[in-house]
Amino acid sequence: MEQQTSQPVGVIGGGQLAQMMGLAARQLGIPWVVQTAAPIDPAVGVAQEVIWGSVTDVAATARLLERCPVVTFENEFIPLAELLPLDPEGSRFRPSLNSLKPLLDKGEQREFLAHLGLPVPAFQLLPDSAQMAEGADLDPLVDPLSRLRGLNRFPVVLKQRRHGYDGQGTQILRAPQALQQALQQQLGIPLLLEEWIPFERELAVIVARGVSGEIRIYPVVETLQVEQICRRVIVPARIPHQIATQVQEIATDLMEKLEAVGVFGLELFWVPEGQPKAGIWINELSPRVHNSGHYTLDACLTSQFEQHLRAITGLPLGDPSLSYAGAVMVNLLGYEHSESDYAEKRAALARIPNATVHWYDKIPARPGRKLGHVTVCLPTAADRSQAEALATQIESLWYEQP
Repeated sequence: MEQQTSQPVGVIGGGQLAQMMGLAARQLGIPWVVQTAAPIDPAVGVAQEVIWGSVTDVAATARLLERCPVVTFENEFIPLAELLPLDPEGSRFRPSLNSLKPLLDKGEQREFLAHLGLPVPAFQLLPDSAQMAEGADLDPLVDPLSRLRGLNRFPVVLKQRRHGYDGQGTQILRAPQALQQALQQQLGIPLLLEEWIPFERELAVIVARGVSGEIRIYPVVETLQVEQICRRVIVPARIPHQIATQVQEIATDLMEKLEAVGVFGLELFWVPEGQPKAGIWINELSPRVHNSGHYTLDACLTSQFEQHLRAITGLPLGDPSLSYAGAVMVNLLGYEHSESDYAEKRAALARIPNATVHWYDKIPARPGRKLGHVTVCLPTAADRSQAEALATQIESLWYEQP
């Protein structure tokens, strides 16, 4: 254990990300103080102290700041305007509220990325879906996308601009009637409409920036989303070297322009050469440790969770290199309503060679809820079909019904 600092660090949020950051804090000798509302939240069990309150409870956050010189975030559900008076000099929250400002609203994030000249899908902000739903003519809504794509207008992607998480609030719509219905179902909710990118693979990369501006970047990985929730990650991505370099350069550029401190996750689409829309397209930038980086706990010299703590406390950043030739990570998502801890299934998963099962102690289980993940480290390089076969094996053990 490193005894680097005795100053406590606070986190707003009590889920599995705060839990895994808390375990890293323990290894670094950093007292971990959690702001959360529920005693059953995963991070409570690893905290030295708990400030009781929801993630939007500003009074609880004020108490957290009294206890901790530095406070970080588990998710994007941040009441930015209310927090600003708590940190007028912009030095207590990391990442800073200023660096978070252009990112929390997905529409504003799209505008920010486009302003930087980065590759983003064609998009249109819909600040008042009620007005859009009342109009019978959808052409003014989708024609800008059609002109920019040079393709058929549908499918399109409709996203809620705030509080979308684990696929919630994102819809892929394949016909005007479906778009009209979706607008009617979300009256008064600010929305983002964008073109659907005909990608071959979805990619992600974890990047860290320290207080001094030091940057470390992890390998580019492939992700597979099922119903807009990450199901599996293959490390490293099987993509051309120049594409991986381009992704890492984009991530580095973003962190520098934002002057961000901490670990961020960048998700992208890749369309190979020779196909319509060929190239790299940014999907989303998440200002926190990210699900696509869970493999780093077992497969890298420094996990994303330790790296985040190093970044926000001013410690030197760690080496993000792989410790193995590669890895496969599979999320264990709930598929039923249950009070089970799935001990037998976890034991079966742990018997896979080089597998580590991470369990978040979430009860109850429900469909789509992230209950844990499994990482299998690969001592030798595997081709994409082998990695996918391993992920399928894990999924069959987890989702198999009695």
